Amino acid sequence: MTDARAILAKLRDGARPTEAELAWFAEGLASGDVTDAQAGAFAMAVCARGLGEAGRVQLTTAMRETGDVLKWDLDGPVVDKHSTGGVGDAVSLLLAPALAACGAYVPMISGRGLGHTGGTLDKLEAIPGYQTQVSVADLQEIVADIGCAIVGASADIAPADKRLYAIRDVTGTVESIDLITASILSKKLAAGLESLVLDVKVGSGAFMADPADALALAQSLVSTAQGAGCMTSALVTDMNQPLARTAGNALEVIEVMQAMTGGDQNTDLARVTIALGGEVLALGGLAADAADGEARIAHALADGQAAEVFGEMVAALGGPIDFVERWRDRLPAAPVMLDLHPGQSGHVSAIDTRALGEAVVHLGGGRLRQSDRVDPAVGLSDIVRLGDKVDPQTPLCRIYAASEEAGRAIADDLRKAFTLEDAAVAPPPLIHERIG
Repeated sequence: MTDARAILAKLRDGARPTEAELAWFAEGLASGDVTDAQAGAFAMAVCARGLGEAGRVQLTTAMRETGDVLKWDLDGPVVDKHSTGGVGDAVSLLLAPALAACGAYVPMISGRGLGHTGGTLDKLEAIPGYQTQVSVADLQEIVADIGCAIVGASADIAPADKRLYAIRDVTGTVESIDLITASILSKKLAAGLESLVLDVKVGSGAFMADPADALALAQSLVSTAQGAGCMTSALVTDMNQPLARTAGNALEVIEVMQAMTGGDQNTDLARVTIALGGEVLALGGLAADAADGEARIAHALADGQAAEVFGEMVAALGGPIDFVERWRDRLPAAPVMLDLHPGQSGHVSAIDTRALGEAVVHLGGGRLRQSDRVDPAVGLSDIVRLGDKVDPQTPLCRIYAASEEAGRAIADDLRKAFTLEDAAVAPPPLIHERIG
């Protein structure tokens, strides 16, 4: 007879649970047969002892199977992208409609902001009326009709992960690569994907600030997803500065709309979007290789196809039917704007990107407590880039706040997030590694 105590004793002693034992434990997490104490002990034991590559695959698939696993009957590949989170990372809003315009189907199950990082669902909810929670049946209908839908996970998607994640958050085990891998992939693979591309962030604004840790996570995610039967690759991308020139929900939607309606294709946001899209189109058989896929994504963004799909998705999920034409009128605007000036001249040599994300949270653009309401209008825009030359008359960024008091309250700490030096510095590479 399998029971939690026997599995925990195995892990404590450095042995690996069997596939059947991991499946039993995952089901117990979902059903409640595994107690909070046992779940916490499991998380701590995995954090300390590890599961190994086979165990990661087995735990991931076991957690996936505790809820609904979507099935598709479509005339193109079902693909998706996942990011480990950063500041100014609005790639999902660009990539999902661009992939759909290229013939892929994208059931993108996304999350809310976590800590200093922005959440895709929070960005989309800056659009009036946009509904991020839909039934599985509605998700499948919208994806089949339009090609993509960006929504939140339902309670029926990987319920074991929802339980284990909450336990990890209060037991100091969030950083376990085995548990991060199983958490991310159990939800993604429950969407019935054929191909997946992963964007693993590294740098001052990433959860994985150390390059070796980011590479290890990327390798774990790729090997585990492929072991579970999903063709997968990963890019390790830079988060030593915000990916976009903005940070904040409505402000990032504005930058996305500018990129899809005639904006610059050479921004870091567009370049990462194109690179990730090229990878997953090649994996899904819609491009000869990644370079061909990149060209297709760039074309979909440049000629308005992605914008058209995005508008259809917004309307299907409750947003304005004329959003693409009238987005400037439809998005909320903050009542106060303040320019943040440096106290000296110099070149931007470093940015504490986590501090920028925290500033947005403290303005009200994220949550300090789970119950907090998000103000979609606040944030930062026109953020300088690494290597830019500034002087006391050149703003480091513009602050959008609910009041002048709130804007000035973060200004001093925000100014300290930018390091200036006399000599010019070269920005870091945008893409550090390709895996898979």
